[in-house]
Amino acid sequence: MEFETLCLHADNNKKDEWGTLTMPVCQSATFVHKGVGVQSDYSYSRLSNPTRAHLENTVARLEGGAAAVAFSSGMAAITTVMKLFKQKAHIIASEDLYGGSLRLFRNVNTVEGMSFDFVDTCDIACVKSLINENTKAIYCETPSNPLMQVSDVAQLASLAHKNGLLLIVDNTFLTPYFQRPLDLGADIVIHSGTKYLGGHNDTLAGFAVAKTPELAEKIVYYAKTIGACLAPWDSFLIERGIKTLPLRMDRINANAKIIAEWLRGRKEVKKVYYIGFEDHAGYKVTKKQASGFGGMISFEVESKALAENVLKNIKVFQYAESLGGVESLITYPMLQTHADVPVDERERRGINDRFLRISVGIENIKDLIEDLEQAFKA
Repeated sequence: MEFETLCLHADNNKKDEWGTLTMPVCQSATFVHKGVGVQSDYSYSRLSNPTRAHLENTVARLEGGAAAVAFSSGMAAITTVMKLFKQKAHIIASEDLYGGSLRLFRNVNTVEGMSFDFVDTCDIACVKSLINENTKAIYCETPSNPLMQVSDVAQLASLAHKNGLLLIVDNTFLTPYFQRPLDLGADIVIHSGTKYLGGHNDTLAGFAVAKTPELAEKIVYYAKTIGACLAPWDSFLIERGIKTLPLRMDRINANAKIIAEWLRGRKEVKKVYYIGFEDHAGYKVTKKQASGFGGMISFEVESKALAENVLKNIKVFQYAESLGGVESLITYPMLQTHADVPVDERERRGINDRFLRISVGIENIKDLIEDLEQAFKA
């Protein structure tokens, strides 16, 4: 099946006696055993639930993985995947990551005995130089949040596998519609399903998709033990969102290109971070490993006062820190997504009081441009 069809029909085995067109919400915590010693598909919803299993099968097929595990949030997915590694395990990770991931790695996993090197994972030589006898994995976001750095997944996978490491890729920004890291050699794909997969800013979800059954079995073990599983109703909402993923991503992709070009033409804007620009450092890699540029744009304006003025005066865009929904959002990373990152580190990377991030939605592009225009002038 083609991707658009998979979004609707990836798992048609709904296993209900009524022949429902959509997968029902199986709102049950526990299931009755068929008999003593008789194996049942389901026993307890922390372990598995029909609605969640249907969603997991869909996401696994979209990413081309052996299996997917659905979690109560993206951070729950990352937390569980990190349980694959023991004390003294060393991880090489992108330095430009979502602030919550950095907080987990630095303030939780490090305390538990793991160690991390945060580097530009676009620089293969730099990554290679940091591999030691305790290194167990490379972890990257591509494009990264919020500086839109693009790592070469195939090169990282080759390096990882030559050294017996896992490659874990956060694919939230581009989704499997535009990029499939497992096909490029990655071992595990992470998603904040809250974002583009759900697409409507109405529920939290996370996913870990494993390339092999053996790796999937390990993640499932930790998932059922930790228990941060996705509830049936939330599974239903994410499944419903996935049905329109291609349509939404095409519209978002087209809108983002126009907005990025408009921003670059403003004299008040000093820099625009958008992977669809031909002069972006990661443009060639993106063209090689992805089929679209997505809807994420970051930019720096000339003053803190202007940044705050834009946030205060937008009307169609909404000042909110999430991303990936049908509504266009704008956020102030230094106060929201990256507030826990040390100030000197934020400043060094350019995440300052003049730096804004946009998640482009599906509104009419004319209204979005007019809204930015009036917010800049207000």
